[in-house]
Amino acid sequence: MNIRNQIVLSQVMLPNQANVAGNVHGGEIMKLMDSAAGAVAIRYAKENCVTARVDELEFHLPIFVGALVTCTASIVYVGRTSMEVLVNVEAEDLVSHSGPQKALSAYFTMVCMGKNGRPQSVPEYTPETDDEKRLFEEVEKKRALRNN
Repeated sequence: MNIRNQIVLSQVMLPNQANVAGNVHGGEIMKLMDSAAGAVAIRYAKENCVTARVDELEFHLPIFVGALVTCTASIVYVGRTSMEVLVNVEAEDLVSHSGPQKALSAYFTMVCMGKNGRPQSVPEYTPETDDEKRLFEEVEKKRALRNN
């Protein structure tokens, strides 16, 4: 994947991000995901980008205080003024040394905003690897269904 098309953000989860049982609030994870999606979209478009849509979030495992959460955000589709960003989240227990586990993933639709506050065009995207092509086609189909 082209470095311009992907970004990785990691953060150790702290007690102020969790409930009394030590489970990290879902909103804290969503915020980190949104930050990763925004950063890769801005890097790609070279302009401010805002979140327009987030697909369903389904947590596959709980995330606890002390876990290292890593969000990998990748541009997978580009329209005229918007980008689809896939954000994968892994959680790792740093104490037990158990490897990272997939916690959740979601697609974020990011819109490029010009200095005038209106959507503006973004550079074209051409998927290169087989995985990039597969994701591009999946998102293209999903967008076509959503727009019908």
